[in-house]
Amino acid sequence: MPETAVAASMSTDLRAYLVESSAVLTAAADSISQAAMDGAVQAAVTALAAGKPLLVCGNGGSASDAMHITGELVGRFLRDRRALRAICLSDNPAVLTAWSNDQSYETVFARQVEAYGEPGAVLLGLSTSGSSKNMLAAFREARRMGLKTIAFTGASDCPLASLADFALSVPSRSTPLIQQVHVCLYHYLCGRIEALLTEPPRG
Repeated sequence: MPETAVAASMSTDLRAYLVESSAVLTAAADSISQAAMDGAVQAAVTALAAGKPLLVCGNGGSASDAMHITGELVGRFLRDRRALRAICLSDNPAVLTAWSNDQSYETVFARQVEAYGEPGAVLLGLSTSGSSKNMLAAFREARRMGLKTIAFTGASDCPLASLADFALSVPSRSTPLIQQVHVCLYHYLCGRIEALLTEPPRG
């Protein structure tokens, strides 16, 4: 089921769909701030270099993206290097189902932020709608605990973007097109993190 309430009108023509995807990528390139991405990269690098965790979460397809990000960082993206302390909050079915069944799905990520977060850590959340209640609760808990926060969202006027220290918002209302741009954004993020943590210091 789509995370956003807005239905995507997908073209049945492959070329048209790819052109539409390219248009959203171009719009994102024109609207997403390099400074926001640089801030997100630096926050993650600072945390990981100090042994603090990068916590990552999302729902549905964004949960898969959260797993993808932590896989790249715990394992490797482009370089051989030490493992990085990235933790996906979407991939433990026992925690997800126990807490959701006994307490509330709305707080299932906030509970894990409480468990794994600490000052100096970073929370990265992916949400195409930017309004999922469990994501908002997680970001509020992260703020309470003193974590830096990074949000990958759709439209920039969403609640999650307003709670983030660094918001990277894709200018689209189409869930699949937003997710496609999110892949580009987090591949860029992972590449920059890995490079900065493996290159020798200058000077």
